[in-house]
Amino acid sequence: MASVSSTTNKLSSSVQPPGRMRVLKERSGPSEDGPVVYWMFRDQRIRDNWALIHAVDEANRAGVPVAVAFNLFDQFLGAKARQLGFMLRGLKQLQLDLQESLQIPFFLFQGEAEETIPDFLRECGASLLVTDFSPLRKVQRCKEEICKRVSDLVTIHEVDAHNVVPTWVASEKLEYGARTIRGKINKMLPECLIDFPTLQPPSRKWAATSRLIDWDDLIADVLRKGAEVPEIEWCEPGEKAAMEVLMGSKNGFLTKRLKGYSADRNNPLKPRGLSGLSPYLHFGQISSQRCALEARRVRKLFPQAVDTFLEELIVRRELADNFCFYQHHYDSLQGAWGWARKTLMDHASDEREHIYTREQLEKAKTADPLWNASQLEMVYYGKMHGFMRQCHIASNISVMKMLMYWAKKILEWTRGPEEALEISIYLNDKYEIDGRDPSGYVGCMWSICGIHDQGWRERPIFGKIRYMNYAGCKRKFDVDGYISYVKRLVGEIKKRKSESLLSQKAKELRSS
Repeated sequence: MASVSSTTNKLSSSVQPPGRMRVLKERSGPSEDGPVVYWMFRDQRIRDNWALIHAVDEANRAGVPVAVAFNLFDQFLGAKARQLGFMLRGLKQLQLDLQESLQIPFFLFQGEAEETIPDFLRECGASLLVTDFSPLRKVQRCKEEICKRVSDLVTIHEVDAHNVVPTWVASEKLEYGARTIRGKINKMLPECLIDFPTLQPPSRKWAATSRLIDWDDLIADVLRKGAEVPEIEWCEPGEKAAMEVLMGSKNGFLTKRLKGYSADRNNPLKPRGLSGLSPYLHFGQISSQRCALEARRVRKLFPQAVDTFLEELIVRRELADNFCFYQHHYDSLQGAWGWARKTLMDHASDEREHIYTREQLEKAKTADPLWNASQLEMVYYGKMHGFMRQCHIASNISVMKMLMYWAKKILEWTRGPEEALEISIYLNDKYEIDGRDPSGYVGCMWSICGIHDQGWRERPIFGKIRYMNYAGCKRKFDVDGYISYVKRLVGEIKKRKSESLLSQKAKELRSS
């Protein structure tokens, strides 16, 4: 069940659709006239942000000012320079835009949010805390602790600004798969998939002085601490860059690349066939609802491509949130269905042709050149091609099933399903720019533990978990071409890195 089990679904009279907000804590004392604070976490944007819209609307109703607070955790699920650098560069732009367009101050804290957020609420005398929604355990438990620590004069609202249909509205329980949640989501789309209201500046300005944020020093610090996994060059952070990827006149997904999406997204030799939106969706720099609205507007031109895109954008992503919200053990064997746990444990001691350590897998030192290529693409590029993470085939009821060659081979090459799941999540979270995401956890759980799937013909090691092999990949795409592509890609990245280091050393010598 969800972490905040005592939560009530009280509806607000806000401009947002009913059910998008829920009350985590109701004040028990008299109404106060303190400011509204929006603790931004998952949805790091100004535009199309239901949580920010709600915070400003509530502040205007009460005639009080509003501020945005962000907490940079000391460690959040192993994020490195790649992920934190991307996030902080986006937040740097957000702070400037927030102050210029809406005159709303942005406060950045470092440490544990259970301490920093309640401290800030006491300091500014806040009457309402608004949070956006994440189904992850760490965030849900953090909110539970904040509810305990803040004054009883503070109300706390949680707004699902990430999903088109709010997770608790789409379903009140753990869904078995896409086929069981699709109808529920589609039923709610007319009410939820609507245009956003125009966000106006708050009627009352924040009187206190904003704290200076040394972004350059902060970014340099996280890059130094997380240097093991360096930043990527192909993806520019921020809201403006996200909209350019979606709607840009030069190479926008919906404006220039949509036509070939249905076929090209499954071809690892055509990386531009993918939407390229996942980093922005993960960090909330673009709204999935905005992506869906814009896609729907061009559906007459390419109906099959748009329908495929919306299935993945809405149904599949929101199914992942459903799983992580209602299943606390979303990243362990305990979270698998009973039949899957049994079949995996029955075959845990089966003989393996290869047994690799985590270090060998991380360094792509296996006997499988295809797997090595996919791992190297993730390590150096920060994004393994979607086919290698999720290979789609149509079932007899036209439902797209996902196979993850990369994770399934880890199950085949480790000492048991627990170790396989642990390693796959570790590698995904460490190197993928969109790691530490519900879709990533569900992808690993689908591949190794059969989540959102069914039992198949029993095999050694896999038991009744769906099987995938090298020969199957060769039938679907040019494996040798993909391996050569990754080799060139990694070579180019290493060359640019070497040239950058030489240039930096030359600058240091000139300045000394």
